[in-house]
Amino acid sequence: MTAQPHQESPEDPAEILRVLPSKWHPQFLAEYHGALDAAHEVWRFQQLREVLQLWHLRAAAYSRPGFEEAAQAAREGRDDEFTSADQVIPGWAERQ
Repeated sequence: MTAQPHQESPEDPAEILRVLPSKWHPQFLAEYHGALDAAHEVWRFQQLREVLQLWHLRAAAYSRPGFEEAAQAAREGRDDEFTSADQVIPGWAERQ
């Protein structure tokens, strides 16, 4: 048997922290520790997986250049500065 290179999981908490801007670290760690504590109950293990999946996606979004500006434009309803979901995702308006 040959050794396989170790591949980091995108949902590895250390990988999430590496990608995630530091201002979000306290919130991630609080939610992660809460889910980790909950995972001691077998039936709540899925909660830990969901927290890691969500924060993996957040880390990818929050670390993109221009994210803060785009988020502020969306909060302020400046449609000329961002593309809304209903413009790029077919059927999005019907899901609301």
